[in-house]
Amino acid sequence: MKRLLLSFSAVFVSAVVLAQPVMSFEEAEAKANEIIKTLTLEEKLSMTQGHNRFFFPGVPEKGLPYIYTTDASMGVKNKQHMHDASEIMLAERTTQFPAFIMLAATFNPELAHAYGHAVGEEARMAGAGVILGPGMNIYRNAQCGRNFEYLGEDPYLAASIIYDYVSGMQSTGTLACAKHFLCNQTEFYRRRSNSIVDERAIMEIYTPAFKAAIDAGVATVMTAYNQLNGEWTGQSKYVITDLLRGTLGFKGMVMSDWNSIYDWKDVILSGQNLDMPGEDAFYIKKKPADLVAEGVVTEKDIENMIRPTIATCIRWGLYDRYNSGKQYDKTLEAKLPAHLEVSYQTAAEGAVLLKNNGILPLATTAKVLVVGKWLDSVPHGGGAARVTGYDHITLKDVLTESFGNNVKFVEKPTAGQLKAADVVLCVTGTFDSESTERPFAMDKKDEALVRLAVENNPKTIVLVHSGSAIDMTAWADKSAAILYGWYPGQNGQKAIRDIIIGKVNPSGKLPMTIERSFKDSPAVNSVPVGFNLAKAKGNPNEKAFHPWTYDVHYDESVLVGYRWYEKKGIEPLFPFGYGLSYTTFSLDKAKILSKGKVKTLTDERPLKVAVELTNTGTVAGAEVVQLYIAEKNPTVLRPLKELKATKKVAVEPGKKAVVTFDVDKKMCSFWCDKSHSWYANAGEYEILIGNSSANISATLPFVVE
Repeated sequence: MKRLLLSFSAVFVSAVVLAQPVMSFEEAEAKANEIIKTLTLEEKLSMTQGHNRFFFPGVPEKGLPYIYTTDASMGVKNKQHMHDASEIMLAERTTQFPAFIMLAATFNPELAHAYGHAVGEEARMAGAGVILGPGMNIYRNAQCGRNFEYLGEDPYLAASIIYDYVSGMQSTGTLACAKHFLCNQTEFYRRRSNSIVDERAIMEIYTPAFKAAIDAGVATVMTAYNQLNGEWTGQSKYVITDLLRGTLGFKGMVMSDWNSIYDWKDVILSGQNLDMPGEDAFYIKKKPADLVAEGVVTEKDIENMIRPTIATCIRWGLYDRYNSGKQYDKTLEAKLPAHLEVSYQTAAEGAVLLKNNGILPLATTAKVLVVGKWLDSVPHGGGAARVTGYDHITLKDVLTESFGNNVKFVEKPTAGQLKAADVVLCVTGTFDSESTERPFAMDKKDEALVRLAVENNPKTIVLVHSGSAIDMTAWADKSAAILYGWYPGQNGQKAIRDIIIGKVNPSGKLPMTIERSFKDSPAVNSVPVGFNLAKAKGNPNEKAFHPWTYDVHYDESVLVGYRWYEKKGIEPLFPFGYGLSYTTFSLDKAKILSKGKVKTLTDERPLKVAVELTNTGTVAGAEVVQLYIAEKNPTVLRPLKELKATKKVAVEPGKKAVVTFDVDKKMCSFWCDKSHSWYANAGEYEILIGNSSANISATLPFVVE
């Protein structure tokens, strides 16, 4: 683990200086204005809509080539369904990386940089100028089909991962697109949902990851399908101009999600820059040309709309790259082995050991019966995030390699086979996909198999592949071990195997809370009354445009995830930030390194905190030290504590490491919906240090002036 992290750091140093914007946005805007002067009205209008489903629009005869975009939630997706595939040379192969939520479970921003850098290089290899990601919607609802594309429930964690991911990707010259802006936490009839969210929750929970992406220099942003407080996000002036550009300070290009706009007048005047994919939709009556002809909008309005698209492509040198035929960099195919290493490391650090009665790690001499699903295939999610990958490594491949004749595979075992086995490895989980929700409970057949296994053999290890939380209450206590393997990518089962046999010490932590029952979740009423997800068939959402809408009330406000469960006194099955290791750690001697008995934090004087991390076990491992802050006497609704910093530290057995954090006043702040700004009350606070939200080792009082 230590060696890999050091090698990744070496990559970062060279990558950061590899590709930067070729000019400031102001310079690029000036050049864009000169180009716009040469365009006819018809050409300007053509620049408002995408080309051939996955291309930015262009006017090639005026030096504006079409720019290819592609999905990349789990790697670069080769588009096989374009109207005209001759316009792009599809890559022969691209890496299927672990799901984004597995990256979040690593709690390792450095690894996120390497992940983003690798995906950016594969995009350059495939001729894609823009990646339609990262996805960064906050995990609120365990049933959301796209949770696997996102980074969990905590805004700090999501922001810390996103910053490095975007930095890593754009260091290759590939542009990132932060999505989906904003408050898109459900996939159930996603084209009809109206997220009702208060201002504090918007700013404290749902925008920090986007702000981190903006701070990292993200070039583009994609709006969402849903309404926010009654306005479609893809055509909302409040969402795009006031919030994204005004409050958050974004200067780049904004595009819609595919087929998500309904009124061209609102689109043009909202600050939106590009309608994707640009196909004429039956549900939109008035087109931009009609509105200009009728005087509803002006040619100047059209120019204002398209300017950021042109300026962004100029600023990052995309037009020059495509015009010179340099959009493809086939030399980067030599980097594929290094990308596989990043993929493996993400799976190795992102798998979360939730329970272990001592059965793990297994000796390779153990006789193991493997049952369940995905024995001969690689678990993955669906939709835009589905990446084919290559040279797939299955669980059967790697377990046979390590255990030889000592391992047997039976998809549907009998009770007798389970009882006779020395050890049972039961593989289960869910298939999650965009535009669908799935029940918190697993499929009845999958659930029945896990129950059958744990009831007939107490030495049953359960390996879960899923994009978010599932109901485990019926069998969690009866299992010998539970390993959360998410969707681990094309070579991720190798990492899972290495954890099972002890070659890798697990270090992943849950990026979300796993509740005991979905009734405990603040999102329990996200699906309208009368709809049964378990009985839903097919995917009706893609053709479900908005003859009606339904409201999704975010009544919990800022109490998302562990904040909700702690405030309500609800004990989850597994808490946020939790994950076991094959070694043990202690956190001792925590202190604030400032003079005086009363530790005081001011605008000018931050606090430095130190804690001693000791590996008290017998094997090397890595621990995620987590720092939370709590206000003692808040004047507004606040969580009992909020995550504000983490550090993942590798320690040899018997050794110690001093872990330090800097605490500033912003960490104590909340969003004041009266002044519309960040504000920290003067008074008493606490720093809480632990290795999960539920396991705090030290509490340090301090005062904010």
